[in-house]
Amino acid sequence: MLEGIAIDPNRLLQEAALCAERSDITEEVIRLQSHCDQCKNLLDSAEDVGKALDFLLQEMNREANTTLSKTTGLTGNGLDISTSGVLIKTEIEKIREQIQNVE
Repeated sequence: MLEGIAIDPNRLLQEAALCAERSDITEEVIRLQSHCDQCKNLLDSAEDVGKALDFLLQEMNREANTTLSKTTGLTGNGLDISTSGVLIKTEIEKIREQIQNVE
């Protein structure tokens, strides 16, 4: 496709760095872990926590969606991450249903 076209090596490196940055899910994983920790703390408390848990689950679902949108490819880590993201979303939905039944 690029036969005969000069490619600027600096531009190629810049594009590769941008692609790597867009696909980095570290921030989403950290936020998801933080939300899980907050859920555990809420469940350990003696307070009415239904609405707070529902909000945290919405946030967890958002992080899972962002992770899935950043993950491309069906081989290697991409497939593993996608599979895990779908499982996370499934579990979040199960928990949301349980919370709604309690409220």
